[in-house]
Amino acid sequence: MILDIVSISTPEVAQEVTPEVRLISVLAGEMTRKQLKEAFGLRDDEHFRKAYLLPALEAGWVEMTIPDKPRSSKQKYRLTDKGCQLKTQHGGG
Repeated sequence: MILDIVSISTPEVAQEVTPEVRLISVLAGEMTRKQLKEAFGLRDDEHFRKAYLLPALEAGWVEMTIPDKPRSSKQKYRLTDKGCQLKTQHGGG
């Protein structure tokens, strides 16, 4: 006897958690780039910057504490109001 396997699709679609959404989930208060990288266990600066930080900044979810000096050694990052709303939607706060 041959059984046909029927796949059942549901209307629920799992929402993909992108790197920048993951960044929002770990960002607490003001954090340096190093602190954020360590929270993910990442070592590669360029990968972190391109995959996590820049997309979150461009989306307006994260902002620099010293926007006029983006390369400052004292630079930190914090959630914007938009980022706080997204974090709440994803159950992070």
